[in-house]
Amino acid sequence: MQTHQVDFVILCLGRYSDVPNFPDFPENKGPEAFSGKVIHSMDYSNMDQATAQKFIQGKQVTVVGFQKSGMDISMEVSTANGIEHPCTLLYRTEHWNLPDYVPWGVPIGFLYLNRFAELLIHKPDEGLLLSLLATILSPLRWGISKFVESHIKRKLRLVRHGMVPKHNFLKELNSCSIATVPEGFVDRVEEGSIKLKKAQNFTFCSEGILVNGEAEPFKTDLVILATGFRGVDKLKNALASPTFQDCVTGETRLPLYRECIHPRIPQLALIGFSVSIVDLFTSEMRCRWLAELLSGTFKLPSIKEMERNVSQWNDSMKQSLGEYYERSCIGALLLWYIDQLCKDMGWNPKRKKGLLREWFEPYGPLDYV
Repeated sequence: MQTHQVDFVILCLGRYSDVPNFPDFPENKGPEAFSGKVIHSMDYSNMDQATAQKFIQGKQVTVVGFQKSGMDISMEVSTANGIEHPCTLLYRTEHWNLPDYVPWGVPIGFLYLNRFAELLIHKPDEGLLLSLLATILSPLRWGISKFVESHIKRKLRLVRHGMVPKHNFLKELNSCSIATVPEGFVDRVEEGSIKLKKAQNFTFCSEGILVNGEAEPFKTDLVILATGFRGVDKLKNALASPTFQDCVTGETRLPLYRECIHPRIPQLALIGFSVSIVDLFTSEMRCRWLAELLSGTFKLPSIKEMERNVSQWNDSMKQSLGEYYERSCIGALLLWYIDQLCKDMGWNPKRKKGLLREWFEPYGPLDYV
């Protein structure tokens, strides 16, 4: 092992790899009690196509998790096994997953990724006027959510399958939990090659999976856990210093200034840990912000000022997410966030030509070329 002395460290570890999230089970009721095989979606994704096909073919497969990986894997299983061996998709919470990005013919960017859309949302450090506007316009915010939800309910036939979420679409967007539903997914459900099964909790037994509240287990041969990753643990494992580890231990939403730098570790930057609904664009803007910081264009505020700013963002996200406050993300505040980066770098954050375009046209990567 070698030790190198440096002035600054940039970690681009992301959060969706390497440290899988395995659910906790009571003693003797976890995968060890099951006579079949249990793997994480990470292990399945690492297989080549031929190996994966052979691994699932002709088996009763249960996929746990109802976001992007869970839906994609269940589609692959249903393609391989059809209705003869239907894939069971076990989920805890319904989501407003999108069938497409043009609800009722209106591109979603015009509903959520422009300056007018952000007027409807309470923002950190927004001032009295913007706070009043967000409160006054809350009925419009509610109406837009219902507009999008009605499209999703119709296209994905959620009412028919008892899959209507209890929370609204804006909370899904704010928590960066939106996934795109694979084409033909609902058709597979209706033909019977994918079976949806809701379970708040489940355990394993020799024959298969026992859902809380049910007397008999349902039999399965293979369980694939599409249950995400432990991003915080991954970050902690990369830090040798106990002091640095203490800064991130127990945090699900890391206290990062500009979603990039921990105020107590200002010589360490994280790229890709805090997510948005357009991750690549957001990460590239952070990289440019970081390059300007390191070249001396601007300096970081004091630790106290950075912590005050972080607290404002955390309070804002907690208010907008409620019980869904658990992830480092910026959700529907993307443009407000990018504006802060631009101001730090000395850029004009308003990039459009014309007042109407500035307020109502969606912002994207080309606006910052």
